Amino acid sequence: MNYRHIYHAGNFADVLKHLVLSRLIVYLQQKDKAFRVLDTHAGIGLYDLSSEEAQKTGEWLEGIGKVIDAELPEKVAEIMAPYLDVVKALNPGRETGGPLQKYPGSPKLARDLFRPQDRLSAMELHPEDSRVLSRLFEGDFQVRVTELDGWLTLNAHLPPKEKRGIVLVDPPFEEEGEYERLVDGLAKAHRRFANGVYCLWYPIKKGAPIKEFHEALQALEIPKMLCAELHVKSDRDQTGLSGTGLVIVNPPFTLKDEMHLALPELKRLMAQDRYASHRCFWLRGEE
Repeated sequence: MNYRHIYHAGNFADVLKHLVLSRLIVYLQQKDKAFRVLDTHAGIGLYDLSSEEAQKTGEWLEGIGKVIDAELPEKVAEIMAPYLDVVKALNPGRETGGPLQKYPGSPKLARDLFRPQDRLSAMELHPEDSRVLSRLFEGDFQVRVTELDGWLTLNAHLPPKEKRGIVLVDPPFEEEGEYERLVDGLAKAHRRFANGVYCLWYPIKKGAPIKEFHEALQALEIPKMLCAELHVKSDRDQTGLSGTGLVIVNPPFTLKDEMHLALPELKRLMAQDRYASHRCFWLRGEE
């Protein structure tokens, strides 16, 4: 309940997470049929990078600040265009030399990529943040904001009535046992909505049980699970995040190749020391 994403908005973890979310949305839009994005830990939706909180940490300077104007290889630029175009559209003043001031959270990014038939269910437990999110989408019939513990969503709101969708699970990892909750939540959700596309975020830092987390996911025996990780620095003598990871269940067949192109560029742009690295591999599935 104390977590505030404004301190971290636009950091390297957001860049990877939002790039992948944009690719999932673009892929589902290859069919005309509607789909729903269910965002279990939605936050406030839109972040002011000029705020005191964002300026205090400056994390976005090492994230979106490194990426937004970077020269990219042609294919990587195409992969990143839907995501970066949303960010640029929120900052029209930059065309005349103004600063980067606004950054979309996942619900705003998804909404700005939607077609008229697509829908968003955004869950946020914190009362104040939920009110801010509701005001952001007030009057928007394509978005439903609910003040609710996102973990409960994985039972109560699946499957979506559209029978197609993306479930983004992005908990703050403030409490002990969040890796286990992520595994349990996926197991419950997958039983209800087996053909859904799931995107699960997890932090990488010193002492994090990543190996055990991956093994627990593999034990679920869900047929297709892709993992993408970006390490921006060594975790030696570090207390904060050194990397970020995503597990994508039922990923588009194009996603692994896209990550193999994009991850080296993200590492190049956002590396904080010489130990930066990346990997993309199947936890279960194609290989």
